[in-house]
Amino acid sequence: MPEQREPRGASRYDAIIATLVGFLALCVSGYTAYMQRQQVRGAVWPILEVDHSNAPIRFTLANKGVGPAIIKHVVVKVDDQPVKNWYEVLDRILEPGYHPGEESDMSGRVFAAGESVNVFTPHDDNQNPIAFDRSNPLWAKLNTGRNRVTIEICYCSTLGECWNLSGGGKKPNSTTPCEDCPAQSTTSFQQ
Repeated sequence: MPEQREPRGASRYDAIIATLVGFLALCVSGYTAYMQRQQVRGAVWPILEVDHSNAPIRFTLANKGVGPAIIKHVVVKVDDQPVKNWYEVLDRILEPGYHPGEESDMSGRVFAAGESVNVFTPHDDNQNPIAFDRSNPLWAKLNTGRNRVTIEICYCSTLGECWNLSGGGKKPNSTTPCEDCPAQSTTSFQQ
């Protein structure tokens, strides 16, 4: 009786189909990992916003995102010139002298999702926040001067993705992604 031989072509087709199925499983696995990474990115995405107001005069920083924001670098400017602290801001807006106020650190801080902090509130000579009062010359100067102050913040998510925020002044906040935050320099804001 002659020997029955399986055609060689069939075993080749089986190998090609098995390879194709393995490759497709690898593609599905890679796509699933990518989608999970995107979901995690969305779950920890911080969105910082800078704001200022006149009742009372104050500067505020808030995290409107869903994840913590790790602040790496801050630059505060008055008339596009960097300043080192809030008292220098007031010296440029008002005039050199004693300017009391209440401040909170921004640099090197982690802002939780939903957290909002008054980073600076100037005070009058009685150590009270400067309330809305058009007849008060100090309030009038600060109300106009607050539009000359801009704040630039480089911050990162817990996944190491970073953004540059530019806010304050008369322009709306703008945020752009970046590779990494700059190191501290002579233009860095110091508190």
